[in-house]
Amino acid sequence: MKKNMGNVDKAIRLLVALVVVVLAFAKVITGTLAVVLLILAAIFLLTSLIGLCPLYLPFGINTGKKSKE
Repeated sequence: MKKNMGNVDKAIRLLVALVVVVLAFAKVITGTLAVVLLILAAIFLLTSLIGLCPLYLPFGINTGKKSKE
């Protein structure tokens, strides 16, 4: 599959995931909210690493570099 995420998008997702993990382990967020946010952080981490966001596909969103056609 073609990658549809740019470097800025990846960096933002990684930063959000890192903040959520730190807040969860510092017990700033707890309970169900912590679990939901940690799952979201894992998804952000995974999509950042592979460079593909499945939610962007149906909408044709591509935050990566524009290719010359």
